[in-house]
Amino acid sequence: MAMKHIPLAERLRPHTLDDYVGQTHLVGPGGVLRKMLGTGRLASLIFWGPPGVGKTSLAGLLAQYLKVPFFTLSAVSAGVKEVREVIERARHQPGTVLFIDEIHRFSKSQQDALLGAVERGTITLVGATTENPSFEVNSALLSRCQVFVLRPLEPADLQLILAKAQAEEQRETGKTIALAETEALFNLAGGDARKLLNLFEMAVDAEPGPAVTLTDALVTEVAQRRTVLYDKAGEQHYDIVSAFIKSLRGSDPNAAVYWLARMIEGGEDPQFIARRLLILASEDIGNANPTALVLATNCFQAVGMVGWPEAEIILSQTATYLAASAKSNASYVAIKAAKKLVQDTGNLPVPLPLRNAPTRLMRDLGYGQGYRYAHDYPGNFVEQEFLPEAIRQTKLYDPGPNPRENELRAYLKSRWKDKYGY
Repeated sequence: MAMKHIPLAERLRPHTLDDYVGQTHLVGPGGVLRKMLGTGRLASLIFWGPPGVGKTSLAGLLAQYLKVPFFTLSAVSAGVKEVREVIERARHQPGTVLFIDEIHRFSKSQQDALLGAVERGTITLVGATTENPSFEVNSALLSRCQVFVLRPLEPADLQLILAKAQAEEQRETGKTIALAETEALFNLAGGDARKLLNLFEMAVDAEPGPAVTLTDALVTEVAQRRTVLYDKAGEQHYDIVSAFIKSLRGSDPNAAVYWLARMIEGGEDPQFIARRLLILASEDIGNANPTALVLATNCFQAVGMVGWPEAEIILSQTATYLAASAKSNASYVAIKAAKKLVQDTGNLPVPLPLRNAPTRLMRDLGYGQGYRYAHDYPGNFVEQEFLPEAIRQTKLYDPGPNPRENELRAYLKSRWKDKYGY
């Protein structure tokens, strides 16, 4: 029992790639990372995936496989000073891998401190994030890294990990452990190996005798408030997010606040929730109530300032407001239709009257000729063609049937008469 003071999740970290469980699309036979390792070189990477799917373990195994120096920093506690210290050491240790956990928490200046070293190859950066790197990692650093998505662990993966945990705990505790029921354990874990192992260890420790029979009742009892049934059906937490968004879109504030509570109790990042609200405010409400986007933007900023637990009040206010608001996806439909039109018609020429004419040659070629400045005309409007000739009179935006967008429709109809069919 010499290692019992070390958490089970730490004791069961894989020591080789062959011990690693899950992510076969990356490290299995023919996996992209396997192929990369076969070249003897590692590009700078960002691992994006939910908690407990093996991001940290995989980073260490890659460095171990290549037999290169490995340093790890946590974005929660490290700053520019610590980053520069590692970079300085790496100058004398070629091939150094720097792993940064929760890289989405690094500020822009901290991320900028990595740029030169990554670009020169002084370090190979491996970052881990639970957040979409497109939003949380600055574009300059992101362009120098390959992003790999780590998937939630499959039930078969969790079964394998649980079998290893059973053998390890029996060896360490001397207890006989029987797995009578595992549904609650897997449901509570929600695809998170670390949570699975912590729950299993708690259940084993809760039984003082020489034999432990793992049941759903035992697991539920010992879990209590330390974890929540974030995903009762055993599916991933993204399904809860989906239910939340669909409830908001469906104008049901009661269901929306319920799913919000499920996310809060499950330990979800408040800014992740706020970001989803921000997207919905434009995608599903849009011009039916422009105030929705203003409130959602303020919500996103506010939860970042206050954090848990007070952020739940701000999130509830915003969620219930958005759910109770008039809905319109007209702007969303318009941009999708416009993108398809661009893809179908290619790079149509900009009409000459709309072109900028900063030089005499351009003016001589007719650039800008015939353009009429709207503010020079009554009502700040004059009819003219703004689309390329090949797609003239194409209507892409059709206001929704709600009071605010009806006002927009009336305005557009008064200006364009029958041109666009408003």
